[in-house]
Amino acid sequence: MATENIPNATAKRLPIYYRYLNILADSGKKRVSSTELAEAVKVDSATIRRDFSYFGALGKRGYGYEVEALIKFFKKILNQDKLTNVALIGVGNLGHALLNFNFHKSNNVRISAAFDVNDEITGTIQSGVPIYPMSDMKEQLTVQQIEIVILTVPASVAQDVTDEIMETGVKGILNFTPLRISVPDTVRVQNVDLTNELQTLVYFLDHFGTKDED
Repeated sequence: MATENIPNATAKRLPIYYRYLNILADSGKKRVSSTELAEAVKVDSATIRRDFSYFGALGKRGYGYEVEALIKFFKKILNQDKLTNVALIGVGNLGHALLNFNFHKSNNVRISAAFDVNDEITGTIQSGVPIYPMSDMKEQLTVQQIEIVILTVPASVAQDVTDEIMETGVKGILNFTPLRISVPDTVRVQNVDLTNELQTLVYFLDHFGTKDED
């Protein structure tokens, strides 16, 4: 199974499938069809079948999918047995919101360290997470062997901070800044532009109504 050939759009839907399958299991559901799954996650059944087809025969025609078998499969694919510690760089309004949430609905991701320039919060613990000064960032990322960071700093310093991060062992950045940061080819960046997403939503509502868009 060559998971490196899975389309990005499919990869983004896998956690959605996994989360809903766990809800089904908790409700006692043993089997689910692609149609039932489609109604729940708002992805058409043909897309679900195509997504699943990348991983081989996960179900049977006319029978559907075994819920527990799918959960076990996606748990392995998504590394749900492995706890991943991530760092938060920038503890402003958005950073605080992420700290308060701290991926509490996820089984395998948690913010274990945060960094900021504000002397009023550095050296404190917020929502169970220690806040370090930016001067300690490179050392702590290295010592704690953190490979993923969430970037919520001002755009004006985003690239400079990224350059410092690149001096550690970080392999992935979830970038909430509007700046498209430059990193080596060995580092993966996932951009989350909330303003762009909101403007896109407004556009679709104005032009296409309330129909879901993939």
